[in-house]
Amino acid sequence: MTVTLPPDYKPTKKEGFMDPRQQEYFRQKLISWRNELMKETEETLESLQDGGLQEPDLSDRATAEMERSLELRTRDRARKLVSKIDLALKRLEDGTYGYCDETDEPIGLKRLEARPIATMSLEAQEQHERMEKTHRSD
Repeated sequence: MTVTLPPDYKPTKKEGFMDPRQQEYFRQKLISWRNELMKETEETLESLQDGGLQEPDLSDRATAEMERSLELRTRDRARKLVSKIDLALKRLEDGTYGYCDETDEPIGLKRLEARPIATMSLEAQEQHERMEKTHRSD
């Protein structure tokens, strides 16, 4: 079943949670985010292939190397994010998207708008982080 959304569509609490329109909205949001990250990754790879470290000055070369290192770390974070987006898309397919992994309760539209890859409700996430803090060895 294909769902067509109006251009200005935003999910509301008046609708059934994760009804077909909301599912399609988040699917489009996730796919758009994924495509944007993949495009940035492609651009990074092209610029890294184009520009070797040709700087004759040592400080310029060091600066270029730092920038390259930062860019690679950013791309690594993007790669991990793409992986989380793929998992969210899979959850959309299997009908578990939007529901907390811990409690099976709805995560909430505001949280999903802010973080479409969220897998836990705000309450469960806060509880998880508190548990991590108390069990972390410093």
